[in-house]
Amino acid sequence: MTPSTVPQQKPGARPTMSLPALVPAGATPPRPPPSVAPAVPGIAPLTPAPHAPSGAVPSIPSVAPIVPPVAPAAATAVTPPPAPAASTDLGLDIQQLADLESRCAKLDQLDYFEVLMLERTATPADIKRAFYRESRTYHPDRFFHMDSKELKERINELYKRVTEAYYVLRDDTKRKKYAVDVTGPERAQKLRFTEASEAETKAAAKKEQEEQIGTHPKGRQFFQQAQKDADAGNWSAAERNLKMALTYEPSNARYKERLAEVQKQSQDEARDKGGSFKIR
Repeated sequence: MTPSTVPQQKPGARPTMSLPALVPAGATPPRPPPSVAPAVPGIAPLTPAPHAPSGAVPSIPSVAPIVPPVAPAAATAVTPPPAPAASTDLGLDIQQLADLESRCAKLDQLDYFEVLMLERTATPADIKRAFYRESRTYHPDRFFHMDSKELKERINELYKRVTEAYYVLRDDTKRKKYAVDVTGPERAQKLRFTEASEAETKAAAKKEQEEQIGTHPKGRQFFQQAQKDADAGNWSAAERNLKMALTYEPSNARYKERLAEVQKQSQDEARDKGGSFKIR
């Protein structure tokens, strides 16, 4: 067998590997062949698929949809609450503070009806409601923490006048007299209900009472009994008691007026009965 002859292997036999020849000493070993990059298999060009038979649905390869990256959730926008009404640190809003300034500036020219912002025809219930309204707003206890001494004094003065107005107007007798005073020529002098005006009111009330029931105890007693007799229709007894009352108070105009009324009623009743009589 010649060296170039490769022995044929039998089927099923293990392949044999020939060892490289040894390089003699001093000889230069042969260089290995340069490395060659593995060939990249070519990609066949896309060719259109043959036409599908009529009625057949062409198969479309499923392609995953392209989903854009999800941006981080933006912070939820919070709508700020509506701004509260302009206010100050004084316990009053801007409108109330302006109202306070205006009222305090002209307080000495306001009558009690104007202080409580009422008409002169206001009823006791209206006056009470107005007082409670002003008291809730301007009561000094609401402003004890206030630093402004000047503003504190204004609030105290206004509340004092509000209380004064309520004290006068809630009383029927005082209110009637005050309404007359502030509509008369002496309005400027009658705006405040002073001690002198209160004494004057008491005197007027006493005089009115005296005119109604008298000043003498015995005269008042006979007058009151005459009133009861007249209410019962006993005109003769009423006339007698009125005449007795006049013996104690002969100048009492109320007694005289009432006696004339009773005598007229007595005469009318006697005329209706067809007779007349005279009390001796």
